[in-house]
Amino acid sequence: LQVSDIVLRERLSKIKGVEAVDIVIKEIERKVETTSITIEGKNFDFKKIKEVIERAGASIQNIDRISAGKRLI
Repeated sequence: LQVSDIVLRERLSKIKGVEAVDIVIKEIERKVETTSITIEGKNFDFKKIKEVIERAGASIQNIDRISAGKRLI
């Protein structure tokens, strides 16, 4: 990452509709950091989320889960 995980979390949390952001560092190997980012909220713009992550020097490798509905499981 070009910015710290704390700064990335703050930038993501400022996006309209984002209510919570959690970043967990899973592995650090040489210059590669593997993290898991969980974002909760309502009606947030995924394109903006992706843009903030990419501007931080990171990339999205996969999306494990998307939940929707009146009640989340």
